[in-house]
Amino acid sequence: MDKSDITFERMRSFVRVAERGSLSAVAREFGVGQSTITRHVRELEEAVGVPLLSRTTRRVTMTAEGSRYYANSVQILRLVEQASDEARGTRGAPAGTIRISCTAAFGVLHVSRLIFAFQDRHPDIGVDLSLTDERVDLVREGVDIALRLGPLTDSSLKLRALGQSRRLLVASPDYLAARGRPADPSDLSRHEGIRMSNVAGSETLALQGADGQRHTVPFAGRLRIDHGLAARQAMIAARGIAPAHRWLVDDLLAAGLLETILADYSLPSVPLNMLIVPERAGVARVRLLVEFLAEQIAAIPGIEKSLSEH
Repeated sequence: MDKSDITFERMRSFVRVAERGSLSAVAREFGVGQSTITRHVRELEEAVGVPLLSRTTRRVTMTAEGSRYYANSVQILRLVEQASDEARGTRGAPAGTIRISCTAAFGVLHVSRLIFAFQDRHPDIGVDLSLTDERVDLVREGVDIALRLGPLTDSSLKLRALGQSRRLLVASPDYLAARGRPADPSDLSRHEGIRMSNVAGSETLALQGADGQRHTVPFAGRLRIDHGLAARQAMIAARGIAPAHRWLVDDLLAAGLLETILADYSLPSVPLNMLIVPERAGVARVRLLVEFLAEQIAAIPGIEKSLSEH
């Protein structure tokens, strides 16, 4: 084989195997047999003349030569895709697929309908929407954009701050009729709390009064949940008091299925951010979705601009 056998198809297979560390995972992602991906990588290595991947029974890793080749391959593939986008843009609408990851409850209640609206505007763009509360590795999983609540630690990705997600304390009318309505934060210790098991520090609540005084109170209960939609059902079912994102319960409050308690006290808001893989940020269809989501999410109840955004 010679360098004319270095095809984009083989290079793309190598890049994804390098990122995911698994031939079988990439085969599933591309919808082909594992033997096809194995052949692509082998033929690329033969054309380049050096081993790019080191294979063990458990994992595939890059060789030193593979790491250098990977970095250049990513840039080449990005330029090829951008060139295709620009060429296509002179004749028609952007096309292709965008992969987005989003926290589950926010995705079900709000982002999914935004994706529908986006595709109505751009019918040639496909969207692969993954709903999970786990912090996935965007590059490894082939994700272009992620919407995340809470503090971030990955500084290698482009960040677009979307605002602060306001939270409030809520309970159902049935619960309040049976257990009484708390009059001040200290009363919460005598109530059932619905806690999120995947949120650090959920055993206490930090509240701030209208006078600026801070109150840190114990928050306990017999029910811990790791999914926002299940917590929403628990609130309706009168299982206890919950600190809830407004976007999670706004419709339930309007319908009278939940009520706000201790309205004179505020809970800390949670940052909502969009993360974008830098190599994908310049792709036309990704740019379109980023701008669309940033604009539309700002109108969701309870999503407020950060002070730095005003």
